[in-house]
Amino acid sequence: MSSKSPSVRGDEAPPDPLRRLLLELGEALLGGGLPVHDVEEELRGLGRALGAPDVRVAALTNGLFVTLDPADATTFRPVDAALRFEQTADVLHLVHRLRAGALDGPRALAELDAIRRAPARWPAWVADLGALPVGVGVCLFLQPGTANVLAAGAGSLIVAGLTTLARRLPRLRPLLPVTAGFLVALLVLSLTRAGLLDGPLRTIVATLAILLPGGLLVTGLSEVAAGSASAGTARLVSGSVQLALFLAGVAAATTAIGMPASALANVQVAKPSWWVIGIGLAIAVAGVVVNVNTPPPAIPWIVAVIAVSVTVQVVVGQVHGAAIGGLAGAVSAAVAATVVHWFPGGPLWQVLYLPAFWIVVPGSFGLLNTAQIEVGNGAQSVLAAVSAVFGVSIGTLIGSVVSRIPRPTLPVPQLPA
Repeated sequence: MSSKSPSVRGDEAPPDPLRRLLLELGEALLGGGLPVHDVEEELRGLGRALGAPDVRVAALTNGLFVTLDPADATTFRPVDAALRFEQTADVLHLVHRLRAGALDGPRALAELDAIRRAPARWPAWVADLGALPVGVGVCLFLQPGTANVLAAGAGSLIVAGLTTLARRLPRLRPLLPVTAGFLVALLVLSLTRAGLLDGPLRTIVATLAILLPGGLLVTGLSEVAAGSASAGTARLVSGSVQLALFLAGVAAATTAIGMPASALANVQVAKPSWWVIGIGLAIAVAGVVVNVNTPPPAIPWIVAVIAVSVTVQVVVGQVHGAAIGGLAGAVSAAVAATVVHWFPGGPLWQVLYLPAFWIVVPGSFGLLNTAQIEVGNGAQSVLAAVSAVFGVSIGTLIGSVVSRIPRPTLPVPQLPA
């Protein structure tokens, strides 16, 4: 082996200040859940802006490798902890200021440390209670019956309680999907058996929406399509296992209560009107805002972007199906977020796009079709689920390209001499 071949080293050797900065920022962005190809592109652009045009980055879901020069040593940094949404937003603004030259390395590291240490805007149990409006709001446009909405509210309180318990007892967290699926399904199916509600599947999915791994699956497919096969495959496997655990919990509840699998047919009891969809969307967005500790200045812009994306998704989806509707919703979310970012003082597009993405994914109804695999219509359900998730994934990739369009500059009129 040539003596000039780069070596891999860990934290035992003091890294170059620029390398350390890139490693810590990359760790933070990965901890915020950004796709690995977006993290790599952000760090490469930042390296060029800070005088390292040959910087090389290889990101994984659980860490990243960085080298400033092909002949230099390569350093690996694992992802130690996940960041909250508002922390991720602050890190993205930090990267933006660094690339614009408004901040130097030492100050950036100090600010990054402060972001990591910053307390949440409200207690964790309040954020967990965001599951209640999300479950009720999603149920209003999935299954808008009074009994169904009330059941979704009760089930959402179970989800919030289990989430709080899993945070306090981390060893129980792997059991959260199967336990939540079982208890929520047991509640809804018991009410169905008593004749108090119909169409339990959509009610169960709405109640579990805040925990379902739709975003993880879509991000994984986007990474695979962008060439990051290792990270994308890891996310797809993780999301598929989580989804299987939810389905196992639902199936166990069906067996425990003695109901046939046909009770989980994808039946919509009543079609929601536009005003019901609007109310449900507003309630769900309020729940997301609480659950992820959304930065208050960005809330009006986030609501506007979500309104645009969901309107496009619903209109297109009713005509062309869930897959095309999800694609249109994802693209319109990225376009709206990019346009708002162009406004003076507008938030970064990622800060606006991520909440819209979380709303668009359940609205694609792909997870409804996935849940029906247990009913016996497996091939058609798998095809419908995969097409819906693929639609949002392709829309996400297109949106990522759209977001990189530079802000247009209007010509300044010249006054006559």
